Amino acid sequence: MTTEQPIVIAHRGASAYLPEHTLPAKAMAHAMGADFIEQDVVLTHDGVPIVLHDIHLDSTTDVAKVFPGRARADGRFYAIDFTLAEIRRLKAHERRSPNGEAVFPRRFPAIDGISGIPTLAEEIALIDGLNRSRDHQAGLYVEMKASAFHRTEGQNLPAAVMQVLTDADWDQRKDRVFLQSFEPDALRQLKYELKTVLPLVQLIAENAWDESGSVDFDAMRTDAGLDAVAEYADGIGPWLMQLYQGVDDQGKHQVTDLAERAHARGLIVHPYTFRADQLPPGIDSFEELHRLFFEELQVDGVFSDFPDRSRALSEKFANTAKASP
Repeated sequence: MTTEQPIVIAHRGASAYLPEHTLPAKAMAHAMGADFIEQDVVLTHDGVPIVLHDIHLDSTTDVAKVFPGRARADGRFYAIDFTLAEIRRLKAHERRSPNGEAVFPRRFPAIDGISGIPTLAEEIALIDGLNRSRDHQAGLYVEMKASAFHRTEGQNLPAAVMQVLTDADWDQRKDRVFLQSFEPDALRQLKYELKTVLPLVQLIAENAWDESGSVDFDAMRTDAGLDAVAEYADGIGPWLMQLYQGVDDQGKHQVTDLAERAHARGLIVHPYTFRADQLPPGIDSFEELHRLFFEELQVDGVFSDFPDRSRALSEKFANTAKASP
């Protein structure tokens, strides 16, 4: 999937402005012109795909107040332990740290929730409706969160996601849907068992994050690792600091060749996450960050908490390129 200019993926919706993964945040992202809107998906106890960044509920909902006795031994509240009917009783709020403080203190206030947790089907219906009522077509960018964990709980997350996409008539829309995961096995299941035609993106974490215990993400970024990814996926979603690594003693940007090597294998590159209020070291402005990634690194799109600002910068640099002799 190629485009004339880099695409803007609204990371958890317009999450710089409204609580992440709420329907208001997704509607705002659509209004801001995001090309794609991201859905992180986990399953309820009764197997319903819901849009939530974590397998845990406590960071972004009032679950501890509504169901105070339902934490597991580790003190966390797992979405898969709650039915959809129980999830309906929760309200989402701005992300909080374990001590209850807002992770991004200058964003929407971390007050008690003003919106519920949507199902994947409900979010698709919202985007379908907005695509019809507005002069703008946004696509879906679906991440299956912790598919291996779901398997240990007796649930099949990739199959459940594909069923919702099929029911909504989005399962063949390969120009408007991406499917992503940190877990190669989930992507291989989608490609070989579920036989999806939708483009697949291998997310790349740092090994220290323990995002997927059985995956060596350092090895994945080698030539051999990228060769293996290209066998089952159409692109990579690297952490932006795997492409940019700060500045040298002279203040020059230090970049890696990961994007170049991925492109050489026919893989698109969609790095995450662009945040105007959390710039990487050595980057002085949001515009400078986009210039580096769009012009020097030639990425194909970015995940952004600020889809309006990233959209404007994508257009600016695309127009600059067209005007150049």
